[in-house]
Amino acid sequence: MNFSTVISKSLRTDILVIGSGSAGATAAIAASNGKYKVTLVERYGFPGGTSTQMLDTFYGFFTPSESPRKIVGGIPDKVVNELDRSGNIFLRPNTYGAGTGVNYNPEKLKQVWDQLLIKSGIQLLYHSTLVGVESTGEASTCIFFNKGMGFFSITANRVIDASGDADYCHWADIPYERAGEKESAQSMTTTFRMANVEQQEYELAGGKKMLKERMAEAFEKGTYGLPRKEGSAHEMCQPKCISTVAVKVVDLDPLDVEGITKAEIEGRRQAFIFEDFFRAEIPGYKNSKIIGLSHQIGVRETRRVFGEYRLTKEDCIGAKTFEDQIFLCGAPIEDHRKSDEGESETFWQYVPNGGAYGVPYGTIVPKESQNTWVVGRCFSATHDAHASCRSMAQTMSMGQAAGLAAIISMDTDQNAKNIDINKLQDGLIQIGAILQMPEKVADASRHGWKNN
Repeated sequence: MNFSTVISKSLRTDILVIGSGSAGATAAIAASNGKYKVTLVERYGFPGGTSTQMLDTFYGFFTPSESPRKIVGGIPDKVVNELDRSGNIFLRPNTYGAGTGVNYNPEKLKQVWDQLLIKSGIQLLYHSTLVGVESTGEASTCIFFNKGMGFFSITANRVIDASGDADYCHWADIPYERAGEKESAQSMTTTFRMANVEQQEYELAGGKKMLKERMAEAFEKGTYGLPRKEGSAHEMCQPKCISTVAVKVVDLDPLDVEGITKAEIEGRRQAFIFEDFFRAEIPGYKNSKIIGLSHQIGVRETRRVFGEYRLTKEDCIGAKTFEDQIFLCGAPIEDHRKSDEGESETFWQYVPNGGAYGVPYGTIVPKESQNTWVVGRCFSATHDAHASCRSMAQTMSMGQAAGLAAIISMDTDQNAKNIDINKLQDGLIQIGAILQMPEKVADASRHGWKNN
């Protein structure tokens, strides 16, 4: 027997970011002005989280209207610009209701995140999982596990929880709500990608409209055992490849080991049902095959931390603005859940007139903590508001606000909720963030990114 919980190594940093998804990676870059040591810890061997594990389209940069506005800027722009330089983006039209999307090559994005993080001088620790918080206060000591070195600790003056599941807040006893406690939790999705698709043949046969009709027909007849009657398939940057958001897994708890295991298995089962359906029923797919499943099943919500402010449905649908807003969001409420009749579909509610609402600073500052910010899908929001404000352009915006806030907090020796908001907003505007609705109509054409 050789089991030990001994801490094999103890590290020290100024600003610790837990999780390198879109929010965490952006937070680390924002916090790395050279003055303070920034450490980013990630459980997988690459950065990006959902942006590189499951998806290939950034939503939330543009408002979903006939006269779209680009409402996100700053570090998120730098990420897209790097992809654009190597020919790895195009703008997807607003065909699914969430606004113009920025389609990208997710494999290239892993490298882009790597390069931006290294260039920023951030200490990167991959393959390391947070397993506990030993102490909190003016500094926090977190315990991580790496299979090569066992347990190790990092003591940090400031912590940004970008873990997605609010793992730091959970272990530090910071209060949160679990998805599913009041409303049905949003479903999980195993995305999959197919190659050798004849896109022109598909479009000539009716494209999205034809796919929707045939999927609904197959669902009603039960010919393939499709789990739902809706789903999307869209072209990728890679020629003759498509990516899907079709699988839906419900009624399983992603924070329970048996629940997440069953969800992964069910997600894969559904993916190959869809493969059979596409190959047999959809023009252009006859000779296609699945070439990849998402790195893990996509989880839309688990824990939502209680912050100094909690974003609500009324804030979103009312296009509310705030004195302390740190970014904008125009995305609709896109709630992937069961219907009252038990069907697993998607429910939409829009911000009126193609507008946007402001997201206040208090949504990323957890209650009952001094040195912590929470960004990404575990930020402070109700179920409905969360279903609007979880697009990756918005989670990156949370990250850049938290990163700058951590610097201000260190500079002025103030806790998270007492920093100078005006100074934070000035800093955000200085790096290109957009805090007020622009008048200029954005160029949302396929290659129009450079014109914005």
